[in-house]
Amino acid sequence: MKILKRLIQSRKNSVATVAAIALAAFALFSTACSDSANEMAELAEPTKIVFISGVPSHPSGQHEFRAGVILLARALEVQSGLPVEVAIAHHGWPEDESIFDDAKAIIIYSDGNARHPVNEHEAKMDELVSNGVGLMCMHYGVEVPKGEQGEYFKKWIGGHYEAAYSANPHWTAEVELNADHPISRGVPGFSANDEWYYNMRWATPKTAADILTGIPTRENINRYVHWNQFAEKLLGTKQTMMWAVERPDGGRGIGFTGGHWHRNWAIDDFRKVVLNAITWVAGLEVPENGVSSEAITEAQLNENLDEKKEMVQVALPSAGDLTQPAAKPVPYKWPGVPKP
Repeated sequence: MKILKRLIQSRKNSVATVAAIALAAFALFSTACSDSANEMAELAEPTKIVFISGVPSHPSGQHEFRAGVILLARALEVQSGLPVEVAIAHHGWPEDESIFDDAKAIIIYSDGNARHPVNEHEAKMDELVSNGVGLMCMHYGVEVPKGEQGEYFKKWIGGHYEAAYSANPHWTAEVELNADHPISRGVPGFSANDEWYYNMRWATPKTAADILTGIPTRENINRYVHWNQFAEKLLGTKQTMMWAVERPDGGRGIGFTGGHWHRNWAIDDFRKVVLNAITWVAGLEVPENGVSSEAITEAQLNENLDEKKEMVQVALPSAGDLTQPAAKPVPYKWPGVPKP
């Protein structure tokens, strides 16, 4: 205000007065408007992201869909500084589908096949996707049967895990990123032991871009869950663990095969690339240095875990996770499915 008063008092003519007032007003406006990310987020219309966490599954510390979703939602809505509004449906498909109103993206972190949240809701999901809503499926949530549901997933996210074709060993991946894609921003690469699925059944022609890749080998696989001749032949070759597609309807789709071990959310770059992916699939610009979030403590890892028969204390990731001994090779392992 002092600037404005001095300029008016020293006016020489009406033109100078107008110029002085305009200059002072601009100075006041500029001072009032901060360019910080948080204040910009407050001014922007929030982008609505809906999370669906699956029903309780696997022993404690594994497939912690509810707790994992809460960690990711907190990072996005409270810590990232992005204009984001989060809604969560826990333990399966929401009873009230109005949760999807105005949603820009849906993130499913769940079991697949018979326990997949989209079962019997394919028409609703297809309607949302056809209207440009982004869809990201994580871990077991990328697995559906071949046939009608598999074709939906090829359309929605570019591909899916197919029983007796794909494989899901536990292995330590030296993760490489597609540096040309916005999802990779701020993530130089990382190492993580997870149940990294690979050999997806892709749409034909393949529509998805590889985002995360790694090379499974006999030496870095520490457990064979399901195994087949296709996975065998691909040992020693680069495999896709996260992919992204831009669909003709204007929306986006992502598949991410990691997320078995709850502890991995405490790996900063593991968490960042997933937050980047959620941001991208919702149609937002991924920040130059990636989506920021606070480090996760052991106490936070152990919040909101599903009640299991035997509960464990989830420890922070350690170097020992990455150096587990190689598992004894198996020729074929698929319960109930004979080798083709």
